Amino acid sequence: MRHVININSKWAFTKTATEIPSAIDNRWDFVNLPHSWNAIDGQDGGNDYYRGTAYYAKLIDNVDLPKADRYYLEFNGANSSADVYVNGNKLAHHDGGYSTWRVEITEHLTRETLIVVAVDNSANETVYPQTADFTFYGGLYRDVNIIATNDSHFDLEYYGGKGIMVTPAVDGKNANVRVEVFVKNLKDGQSIRYTVYDMEGNELATVTTTDTKASFAIENVHLWHGRRDPYLYCCEAEIIEGENVLDNVCTRFGCRTFRIDPDNGFILNGEEYPLRGVSRHQDRWGIGNALLPEHHREDIELICEVGATTVRLAHYQHAQYFYDLCDEKGLVIWAEIPYISKHMSGGRENTISQMKELITQNYNHPSIVVWGLSNEISIGGSDDDLLDNHRVLNALVHEMDKTRLTTVAAVSMCKLDDPYLLIPDVVSYNHYFGWYGGDTSMNGPWFDKFHKTHPTIPIGCSEYGCEALNWHTSNPTQGDYTEEYQAYYHEELIRQLFTRKYIWATHVWNMFDFGADARSEGGENGQNHKGLVTFDRKYKKDSFYAYKAWLSDDPFVHICGKRYVDRVEEVTKVTVYSNLPEVELFANGVSLGKKSAPDHFFYFDVPNTGVTELVAVAGACRDESRIRKVETFNEDYRLKEKGAILNWFDITEVEGHFSINDKISDILKTVQGKMLFMGLAAKMIPKKGDKVMGGFEMNEGMMQMLGGFTVLRLSGMIGTMGVNLTKEDLLKLNAKLNKIKKPKNK
Repeated sequence: MRHVININSKWAFTKTATEIPSAIDNRWDFVNLPHSWNAIDGQDGGNDYYRGTAYYAKLIDNVDLPKADRYYLEFNGANSSADVYVNGNKLAHHDGGYSTWRVEITEHLTRETLIVVAVDNSANETVYPQTADFTFYGGLYRDVNIIATNDSHFDLEYYGGKGIMVTPAVDGKNANVRVEVFVKNLKDGQSIRYTVYDMEGNELATVTTTDTKASFAIENVHLWHGRRDPYLYCCEAEIIEGENVLDNVCTRFGCRTFRIDPDNGFILNGEEYPLRGVSRHQDRWGIGNALLPEHHREDIELICEVGATTVRLAHYQHAQYFYDLCDEKGLVIWAEIPYISKHMSGGRENTISQMKELITQNYNHPSIVVWGLSNEISIGGSDDDLLDNHRVLNALVHEMDKTRLTTVAAVSMCKLDDPYLLIPDVVSYNHYFGWYGGDTSMNGPWFDKFHKTHPTIPIGCSEYGCEALNWHTSNPTQGDYTEEYQAYYHEELIRQLFTRKYIWATHVWNMFDFGADARSEGGENGQNHKGLVTFDRKYKKDSFYAYKAWLSDDPFVHICGKRYVDRVEEVTKVTVYSNLPEVELFANGVSLGKKSAPDHFFYFDVPNTGVTELVAVAGACRDESRIRKVETFNEDYRLKEKGAILNWFDITEVEGHFSINDKISDILKTVQGKMLFMGLAAKMIPKKGDKVMGGFEMNEGMMQMLGGFTVLRLSGMIGTMGVNLTKEDLLKLNAKLNKIKKPKNK
């Protein structure tokens, strides 16, 4: 029988070695795995986190290993590339930081064996990802194991998979199940025993054969039906010789049908099943991507609490444990490779190898319904090499998996006639109207236009969102980073997206705040704050409850603005979210009335005098909050940019005239504004080809998007381009804008 020995404890670690070490000496620190060397510097801003080679080393005493014919090292995640040395001998190289891979070490084991792993997350032109809005954490950030096996065993080197692939096909009330295994060194007298079990562990069928393929029929099959009923079966394969089991593998699987209809969205087991959910990154504050099982469990519980039916696992392969949890909870999954943001002519082979590993390692998960080919890869346009790369990937996916569909996440500036959109089976778009340019009202009409232009292509929304930190206001505006604007934004997007059933899936960007070391926005650098939940998972923002009101069946009521206590207005607006039909709000014990809201968003005008204790009641549910009347605005609620030259409230404004708090697009609508930006402000506007935050290259579409930024907001983002503006620069620009009249509204 195979043995899996976890070897996470006590690895020597160093970033200072200049060659492959032959021993562990005083240059090393000791760490336990999972481990990332960017857990701090990859989240603190500045885009200066360590990207290079670091070394991990461990001594293995052969006496501690079980007796076996063969031994393999298993790496479940080494970002981004890795070389493995055993007693000084280089045994393997692997490119791709998010998949499982293994290397046989049998012939190199000695009484005491030194394993050295050189892990490298440095920039290059061949391994994805290289350009993206998240931190590329380096390290051995998932488990490392030694697997001891018999000479006859299920293949451990077949693209890092389990060596077993199960393909169920529902036929009426029954299911036909095909099983294929990948075996090494099967000998005369040995055979393979296949057994299928139900969820309760009862044996349903068994077959013993020397064939690497087998088929079963499950009568009155119990379907895997998403969140409603995520029923799982299990298939075990064993290599046997007489009465002895030499090796075994086991995988769960689910029986379901699905299709994606351009008019009716996602159809699960013949029923309309709206996919409304979130995207997820795999990192945490102070931990990086070196997550433990309890972190994954907490994430899945929060995703289920919000009521999501789908998760986009972006932008790479996630931990097997998390896919398992998605199977168990009934979440429908979009799984993808990190072919993202910038097409690299030298990266094609890496997209192919990462896709082969993604599909092979995740084929048996019933939760997965689409394989993502790329994300925002056409941001710089679609050239022939990019298109051909996608055609190759699309064909590869359909060759490897005939049961699922392919998709892409296109970016706003990808034109509706781009041939890129015709390659996958279904399409989704990343849109940020109302945050990066435009306004919230543009989202629904854009999808209507796509649906009319391409009536046979299913369309989804793969990203949308806006950032929110602990800033607050009673007059939320685009770009203010307040919790109130984020709540308003998501209310608007929910109304527009969830009422268009032809949209096959929606994925909020993002479920959790995440590390993006190049970012310097919102007053807390190094993070993307679009999450519905904070990076440490300790605070659910108000927008979390907006989705819970629409998606969850668990009764609740939530008063928004709990962190926004001090308010200056005589009458203040209080928003309440609930999935119940009626809410009553009490202020200091006095009812302000009952309200119903088909959209689950309840708005109350509350007199603001002294201290007011608020209680919201919906059915048997209640929630409490408080507000306090103050004469002057509490400055703790105002956005203060870390390292900012100026904040928006420090700017002189003249009524009826522009300031650097106005949007660039509005200013450029005037002749004087255009002339100003050709002169003094010219160095603020990125030019085509310039590198901006995260390594993105400016193009016409991105330049149009910048029109939605205020001048001040843009000034805080262009430091990554090497443009350093002084306080005097901005004040001088503001003074000139104060002299330009705003056009009168017609």
